[in-house]
Amino acid sequence: MGLNTSAEAPLPVGQVSRLIGGWIDRLGQVWVEGQITQLSRRPGAGVVFLTLRDPSHDISVSVTCFRQVFDEVADVVSEGARVVVLAKPEWYAPRGQLSLRVTEIRPVGIGELLARLERLKRSLASEGLFALDRKKPLPFLPQLVGLVVGRASAAERDVLENARRRWPAVRFEVRNVAVQGVHAVPQVVRAVKELDALDEVDVIIVARGGGSVEDLLPFSDEEVVRTVAAARTPVVSAIGHEPDSPLLDLVADLRASTPTDAAKKVVPDVGEELERVRQLQGRGLRALRGLLEREERGLAHALARPVFVHPQRMVESREDEVEALLGRSRRTLGHLLDRAESELEHTRARVVALSPAATLERGYAVLQRADGHVVRGPGEVAPGEALRARVAEGEFAVTVVEACSGPATDGHVPATESL
Repeated sequence: MGLNTSAEAPLPVGQVSRLIGGWIDRLGQVWVEGQITQLSRRPGAGVVFLTLRDPSHDISVSVTCFRQVFDEVADVVSEGARVVVLAKPEWYAPRGQLSLRVTEIRPVGIGELLARLERLKRSLASEGLFALDRKKPLPFLPQLVGLVVGRASAAERDVLENARRRWPAVRFEVRNVAVQGVHAVPQVVRAVKELDALDEVDVIIVARGGGSVEDLLPFSDEEVVRTVAAARTPVVSAIGHEPDSPLLDLVADLRASTPTDAAKKVVPDVGEELERVRQLQGRGLRALRGLLEREERGLAHALARPVFVHPQRMVESREDEVEALLGRSRRTLGHLLDRAESELEHTRARVVALSPAATLERGYAVLQRADGHVVRGPGEVAPGEALRARVAEGEFAVTVVEACSGPATDGHVPATESL
């Protein structure tokens, strides 16, 4: 729509700016291609600022997008990258500045491929397929090695020659497959499954030489990655060169930088192992010699002690102690016997003094009836009864003449007649 203006009736700048903004708003969303020349991702900010430049015409335009939009491709997009964006043109009237509000960013060419791989990588990582605790250890000395590799390729030659040079007895079960193109993925998957099903296969190597990102794409395929993740046999990834990093490297139990490196990591070197054995033998021999020398020194030190040099001295010193103890024991026993003898004599004297014989020695007599009972009173005998009288020097027979009752207070006893 034309405007009626003249030198006498010009439009103010602000009105022109607003008119331009209205025309731009009617444009709607457009796809724009360009090269990122400036990129500003402020920490904590929800908006990312960048500049999109057209190198062929040296024209630049400011671009803004929400952070989550840029994070989708942040791993594969940086300054200098070519991108295609879906954007809504916006006109900032106060400054008269054109910018683009981006809602989608797509890398151009290889960048788009890397972005797709990055999305697959994040998806598989969220399932735990790349977790370290899933990695299986490799056997120290594999008896049979499975090899998935291109037919008559340099990678096959590098693995076989280097492995057999390191350990001549190692055996290989080789599966030749296509390593690029449309047939690569199904053939690699089938080969890995066949080798994993063989119980005698101890480890599987998937090897390929270097190439472009497109050439190595089969080894980042989701089906290949999931097949390796499900394998019960340890898998070694040896794809490309050191900078190459297909998704197979992340899911494999071990990553080798090259096929030659895979042979070195899977098969031990016989020369190195023999040298290690010799070193261990030397260390063991030195340790044993050191132990024997230490024990010999300890034994010599023990033998130099006086108890071994002059063993009789210990016996002699103990002999003196035994003699002293024996003398003490004899004296102690003598004192005990003397005291016991003295106590026995005193006891014997008391017993003798209290015995009936001692009473008889003082002039007393004991009268016994014919049945042996002792006569204790006159009432126990009758005149004419025969009794026996025991005195200190012996005994004799008596006959009762008269029995007087009551105690003999005048010193008389019942009248008896000796027979």
